[in-house]
Amino acid sequence: MYASCNDVNGCPLATAVLHRVQRRVSEAPELASRIRLVSVSFDPTRDTPEVMKRYGAPFRRGGVDWRFATAPSDEVLEPLLDAYGQSVLRDIDADGVDLGTFSHILRVFLIDGERRIRNVYTVSFLHADTLMADLHTLLLDEESLDAERPREGASAAQATGSHRPGDDRSGYEQADWHTRSLSLAARRGSPADLLSRTRGARLGLPPVPHPDAAPPTREQIALGRKLFFDRRLSHNGTISCAMCHIPEQGFTSNELATAIGIEGRTVRRNAPTVLDSAFLERLFHDGRETRLEQQVWGPLLARNEMGNPSVGFVLERVREQPDYRGLFEAAFPGRGLDMETLGHALASYERGLVTGGSPFDRWRYGGETDALDAEAQRGFDLFVGKAGCAGCHPVGTEHALFTDQAFHNTGIGYAAAMGPTEPTRILQVAPGRTLEVDASIIAQVAERPPSDLGLYEISLDPKDRWSYRTPSLRNVALTAPYMHDGSLATLADVVAFYDQGGAANPLLDPRIRPLGLDEGERRALVAFLRALTGGDVEALVADAFAAPIGDPR
Repeated sequence: MYASCNDVNGCPLATAVLHRVQRRVSEAPELASRIRLVSVSFDPTRDTPEVMKRYGAPFRRGGVDWRFATAPSDEVLEPLLDAYGQSVLRDIDADGVDLGTFSHILRVFLIDGERRIRNVYTVSFLHADTLMADLHTLLLDEESLDAERPREGASAAQATGSHRPGDDRSGYEQADWHTRSLSLAARRGSPADLLSRTRGARLGLPPVPHPDAAPPTREQIALGRKLFFDRRLSHNGTISCAMCHIPEQGFTSNELATAIGIEGRTVRRNAPTVLDSAFLERLFHDGRETRLEQQVWGPLLARNEMGNPSVGFVLERVREQPDYRGLFEAAFPGRGLDMETLGHALASYERGLVTGGSPFDRWRYGGETDALDAEAQRGFDLFVGKAGCAGCHPVGTEHALFTDQAFHNTGIGYAAAMGPTEPTRILQVAPGRTLEVDASIIAQVAERPPSDLGLYEISLDPKDRWSYRTPSLRNVALTAPYMHDGSLATLADVVAFYDQGGAANPLLDPRIRPLGLDEGERRALVAFLRALTGGDVEALVADAFAAPIGDPR
């Protein structure tokens, strides 16, 4: 910032937002002594220490440390601006006269106690509510880390517990609910042999298909894993692939119905799991890509996901990082870094995220008669019989992907687009806490829901309206919420939706019909679906926890 800025959407806005944060932090004792606000001038010529002292005087109250700093010269300041990627240009008129103003992009950085950048706010994303929520999140993260640090004499396994995949949200409606997800800061892991998963079949699955002549190499998989967890691949260095495809949450996000991208921008669809994505013939909910190597570029370049302006921008960003030096050359001899090799590397890691050996697999394909309990076996009979689920989620005699790789209209998309608008909405704001909010109030502050016509947006064939790709049901118990828009919270909700015959519309798939299930049959179907969780998912989560995570400094 600089003290003489008169752009209402520039430095004064940042100061005003931080002032609101200061007031609110002063009322939160758990935060007040643990944060510092810093406003740094990039106009050292005019913003002397005396000027900054006067500028900051009205804000030095309330028990919150707020510092107003300047530099002795532009030469001293320049390395700091470069390190934070902050472009600042003096405004000069046609005659070369300094106008005393600057052209710059407003950016506010959130830095944690380990000096890591945790978020970057621009003018469209700089709100006191957002900052406060992020500060409380960091506080919880630090407290979780303190609680989970190994006790003296305790082993790492004792201190961190097992890598339990999935975020069990059962009981979330109760006020005493608590998460079982592992803290990011407390993650511990051990690498898995992902290479072997790309070369042979796991119990219940066919061999992993490869679009190229040979499966990935170990070096390509390791490089792809590093890229998958690197936040520097997003435009402002805050979003990685793994932040929407969270390992311990089934490589999706249990917390969000629809994903959130760079600067909090809405992504209109639920983040699909990456587990077993190597077997999919069409990718994305609307099937717009056919290969993982190509699919990875969609999120990288989407404005509302990772926000990069071009392929070249991404490649240059990676090329500039010293920790990638030589890695692409080793993984792709004679090629190095280019659009194809970056996509190939990310896809190589994803092709190793193959699971198998679920209780169902052991029962049906492994000969273990007691691997599936009686209720789950009854659920399987319903799945292939009365309920007709296998019509879109087929089960083979030697293996099962639980997807027909096709597209169907279940009515979910139609109901969202064409159904009546409820006058009020029930919003769950915390465990055990809900609010009934007038829809008009939500409309005032919320982004208008984007339209979504599914496969029609790709094919332009009217009969494809509101049709979406059939997902695999493997590991489905880990990947809530469900459907392309995350509108169904639990497996019980999904079974109930299909039991009622979906949502009626002229293009409803003829296989969707009322099922007439009783309560016990619905429970049995859910029990069967829970038996589709791979026996090796925890190994993949532990491998992810061992991955190096790229953080901007």
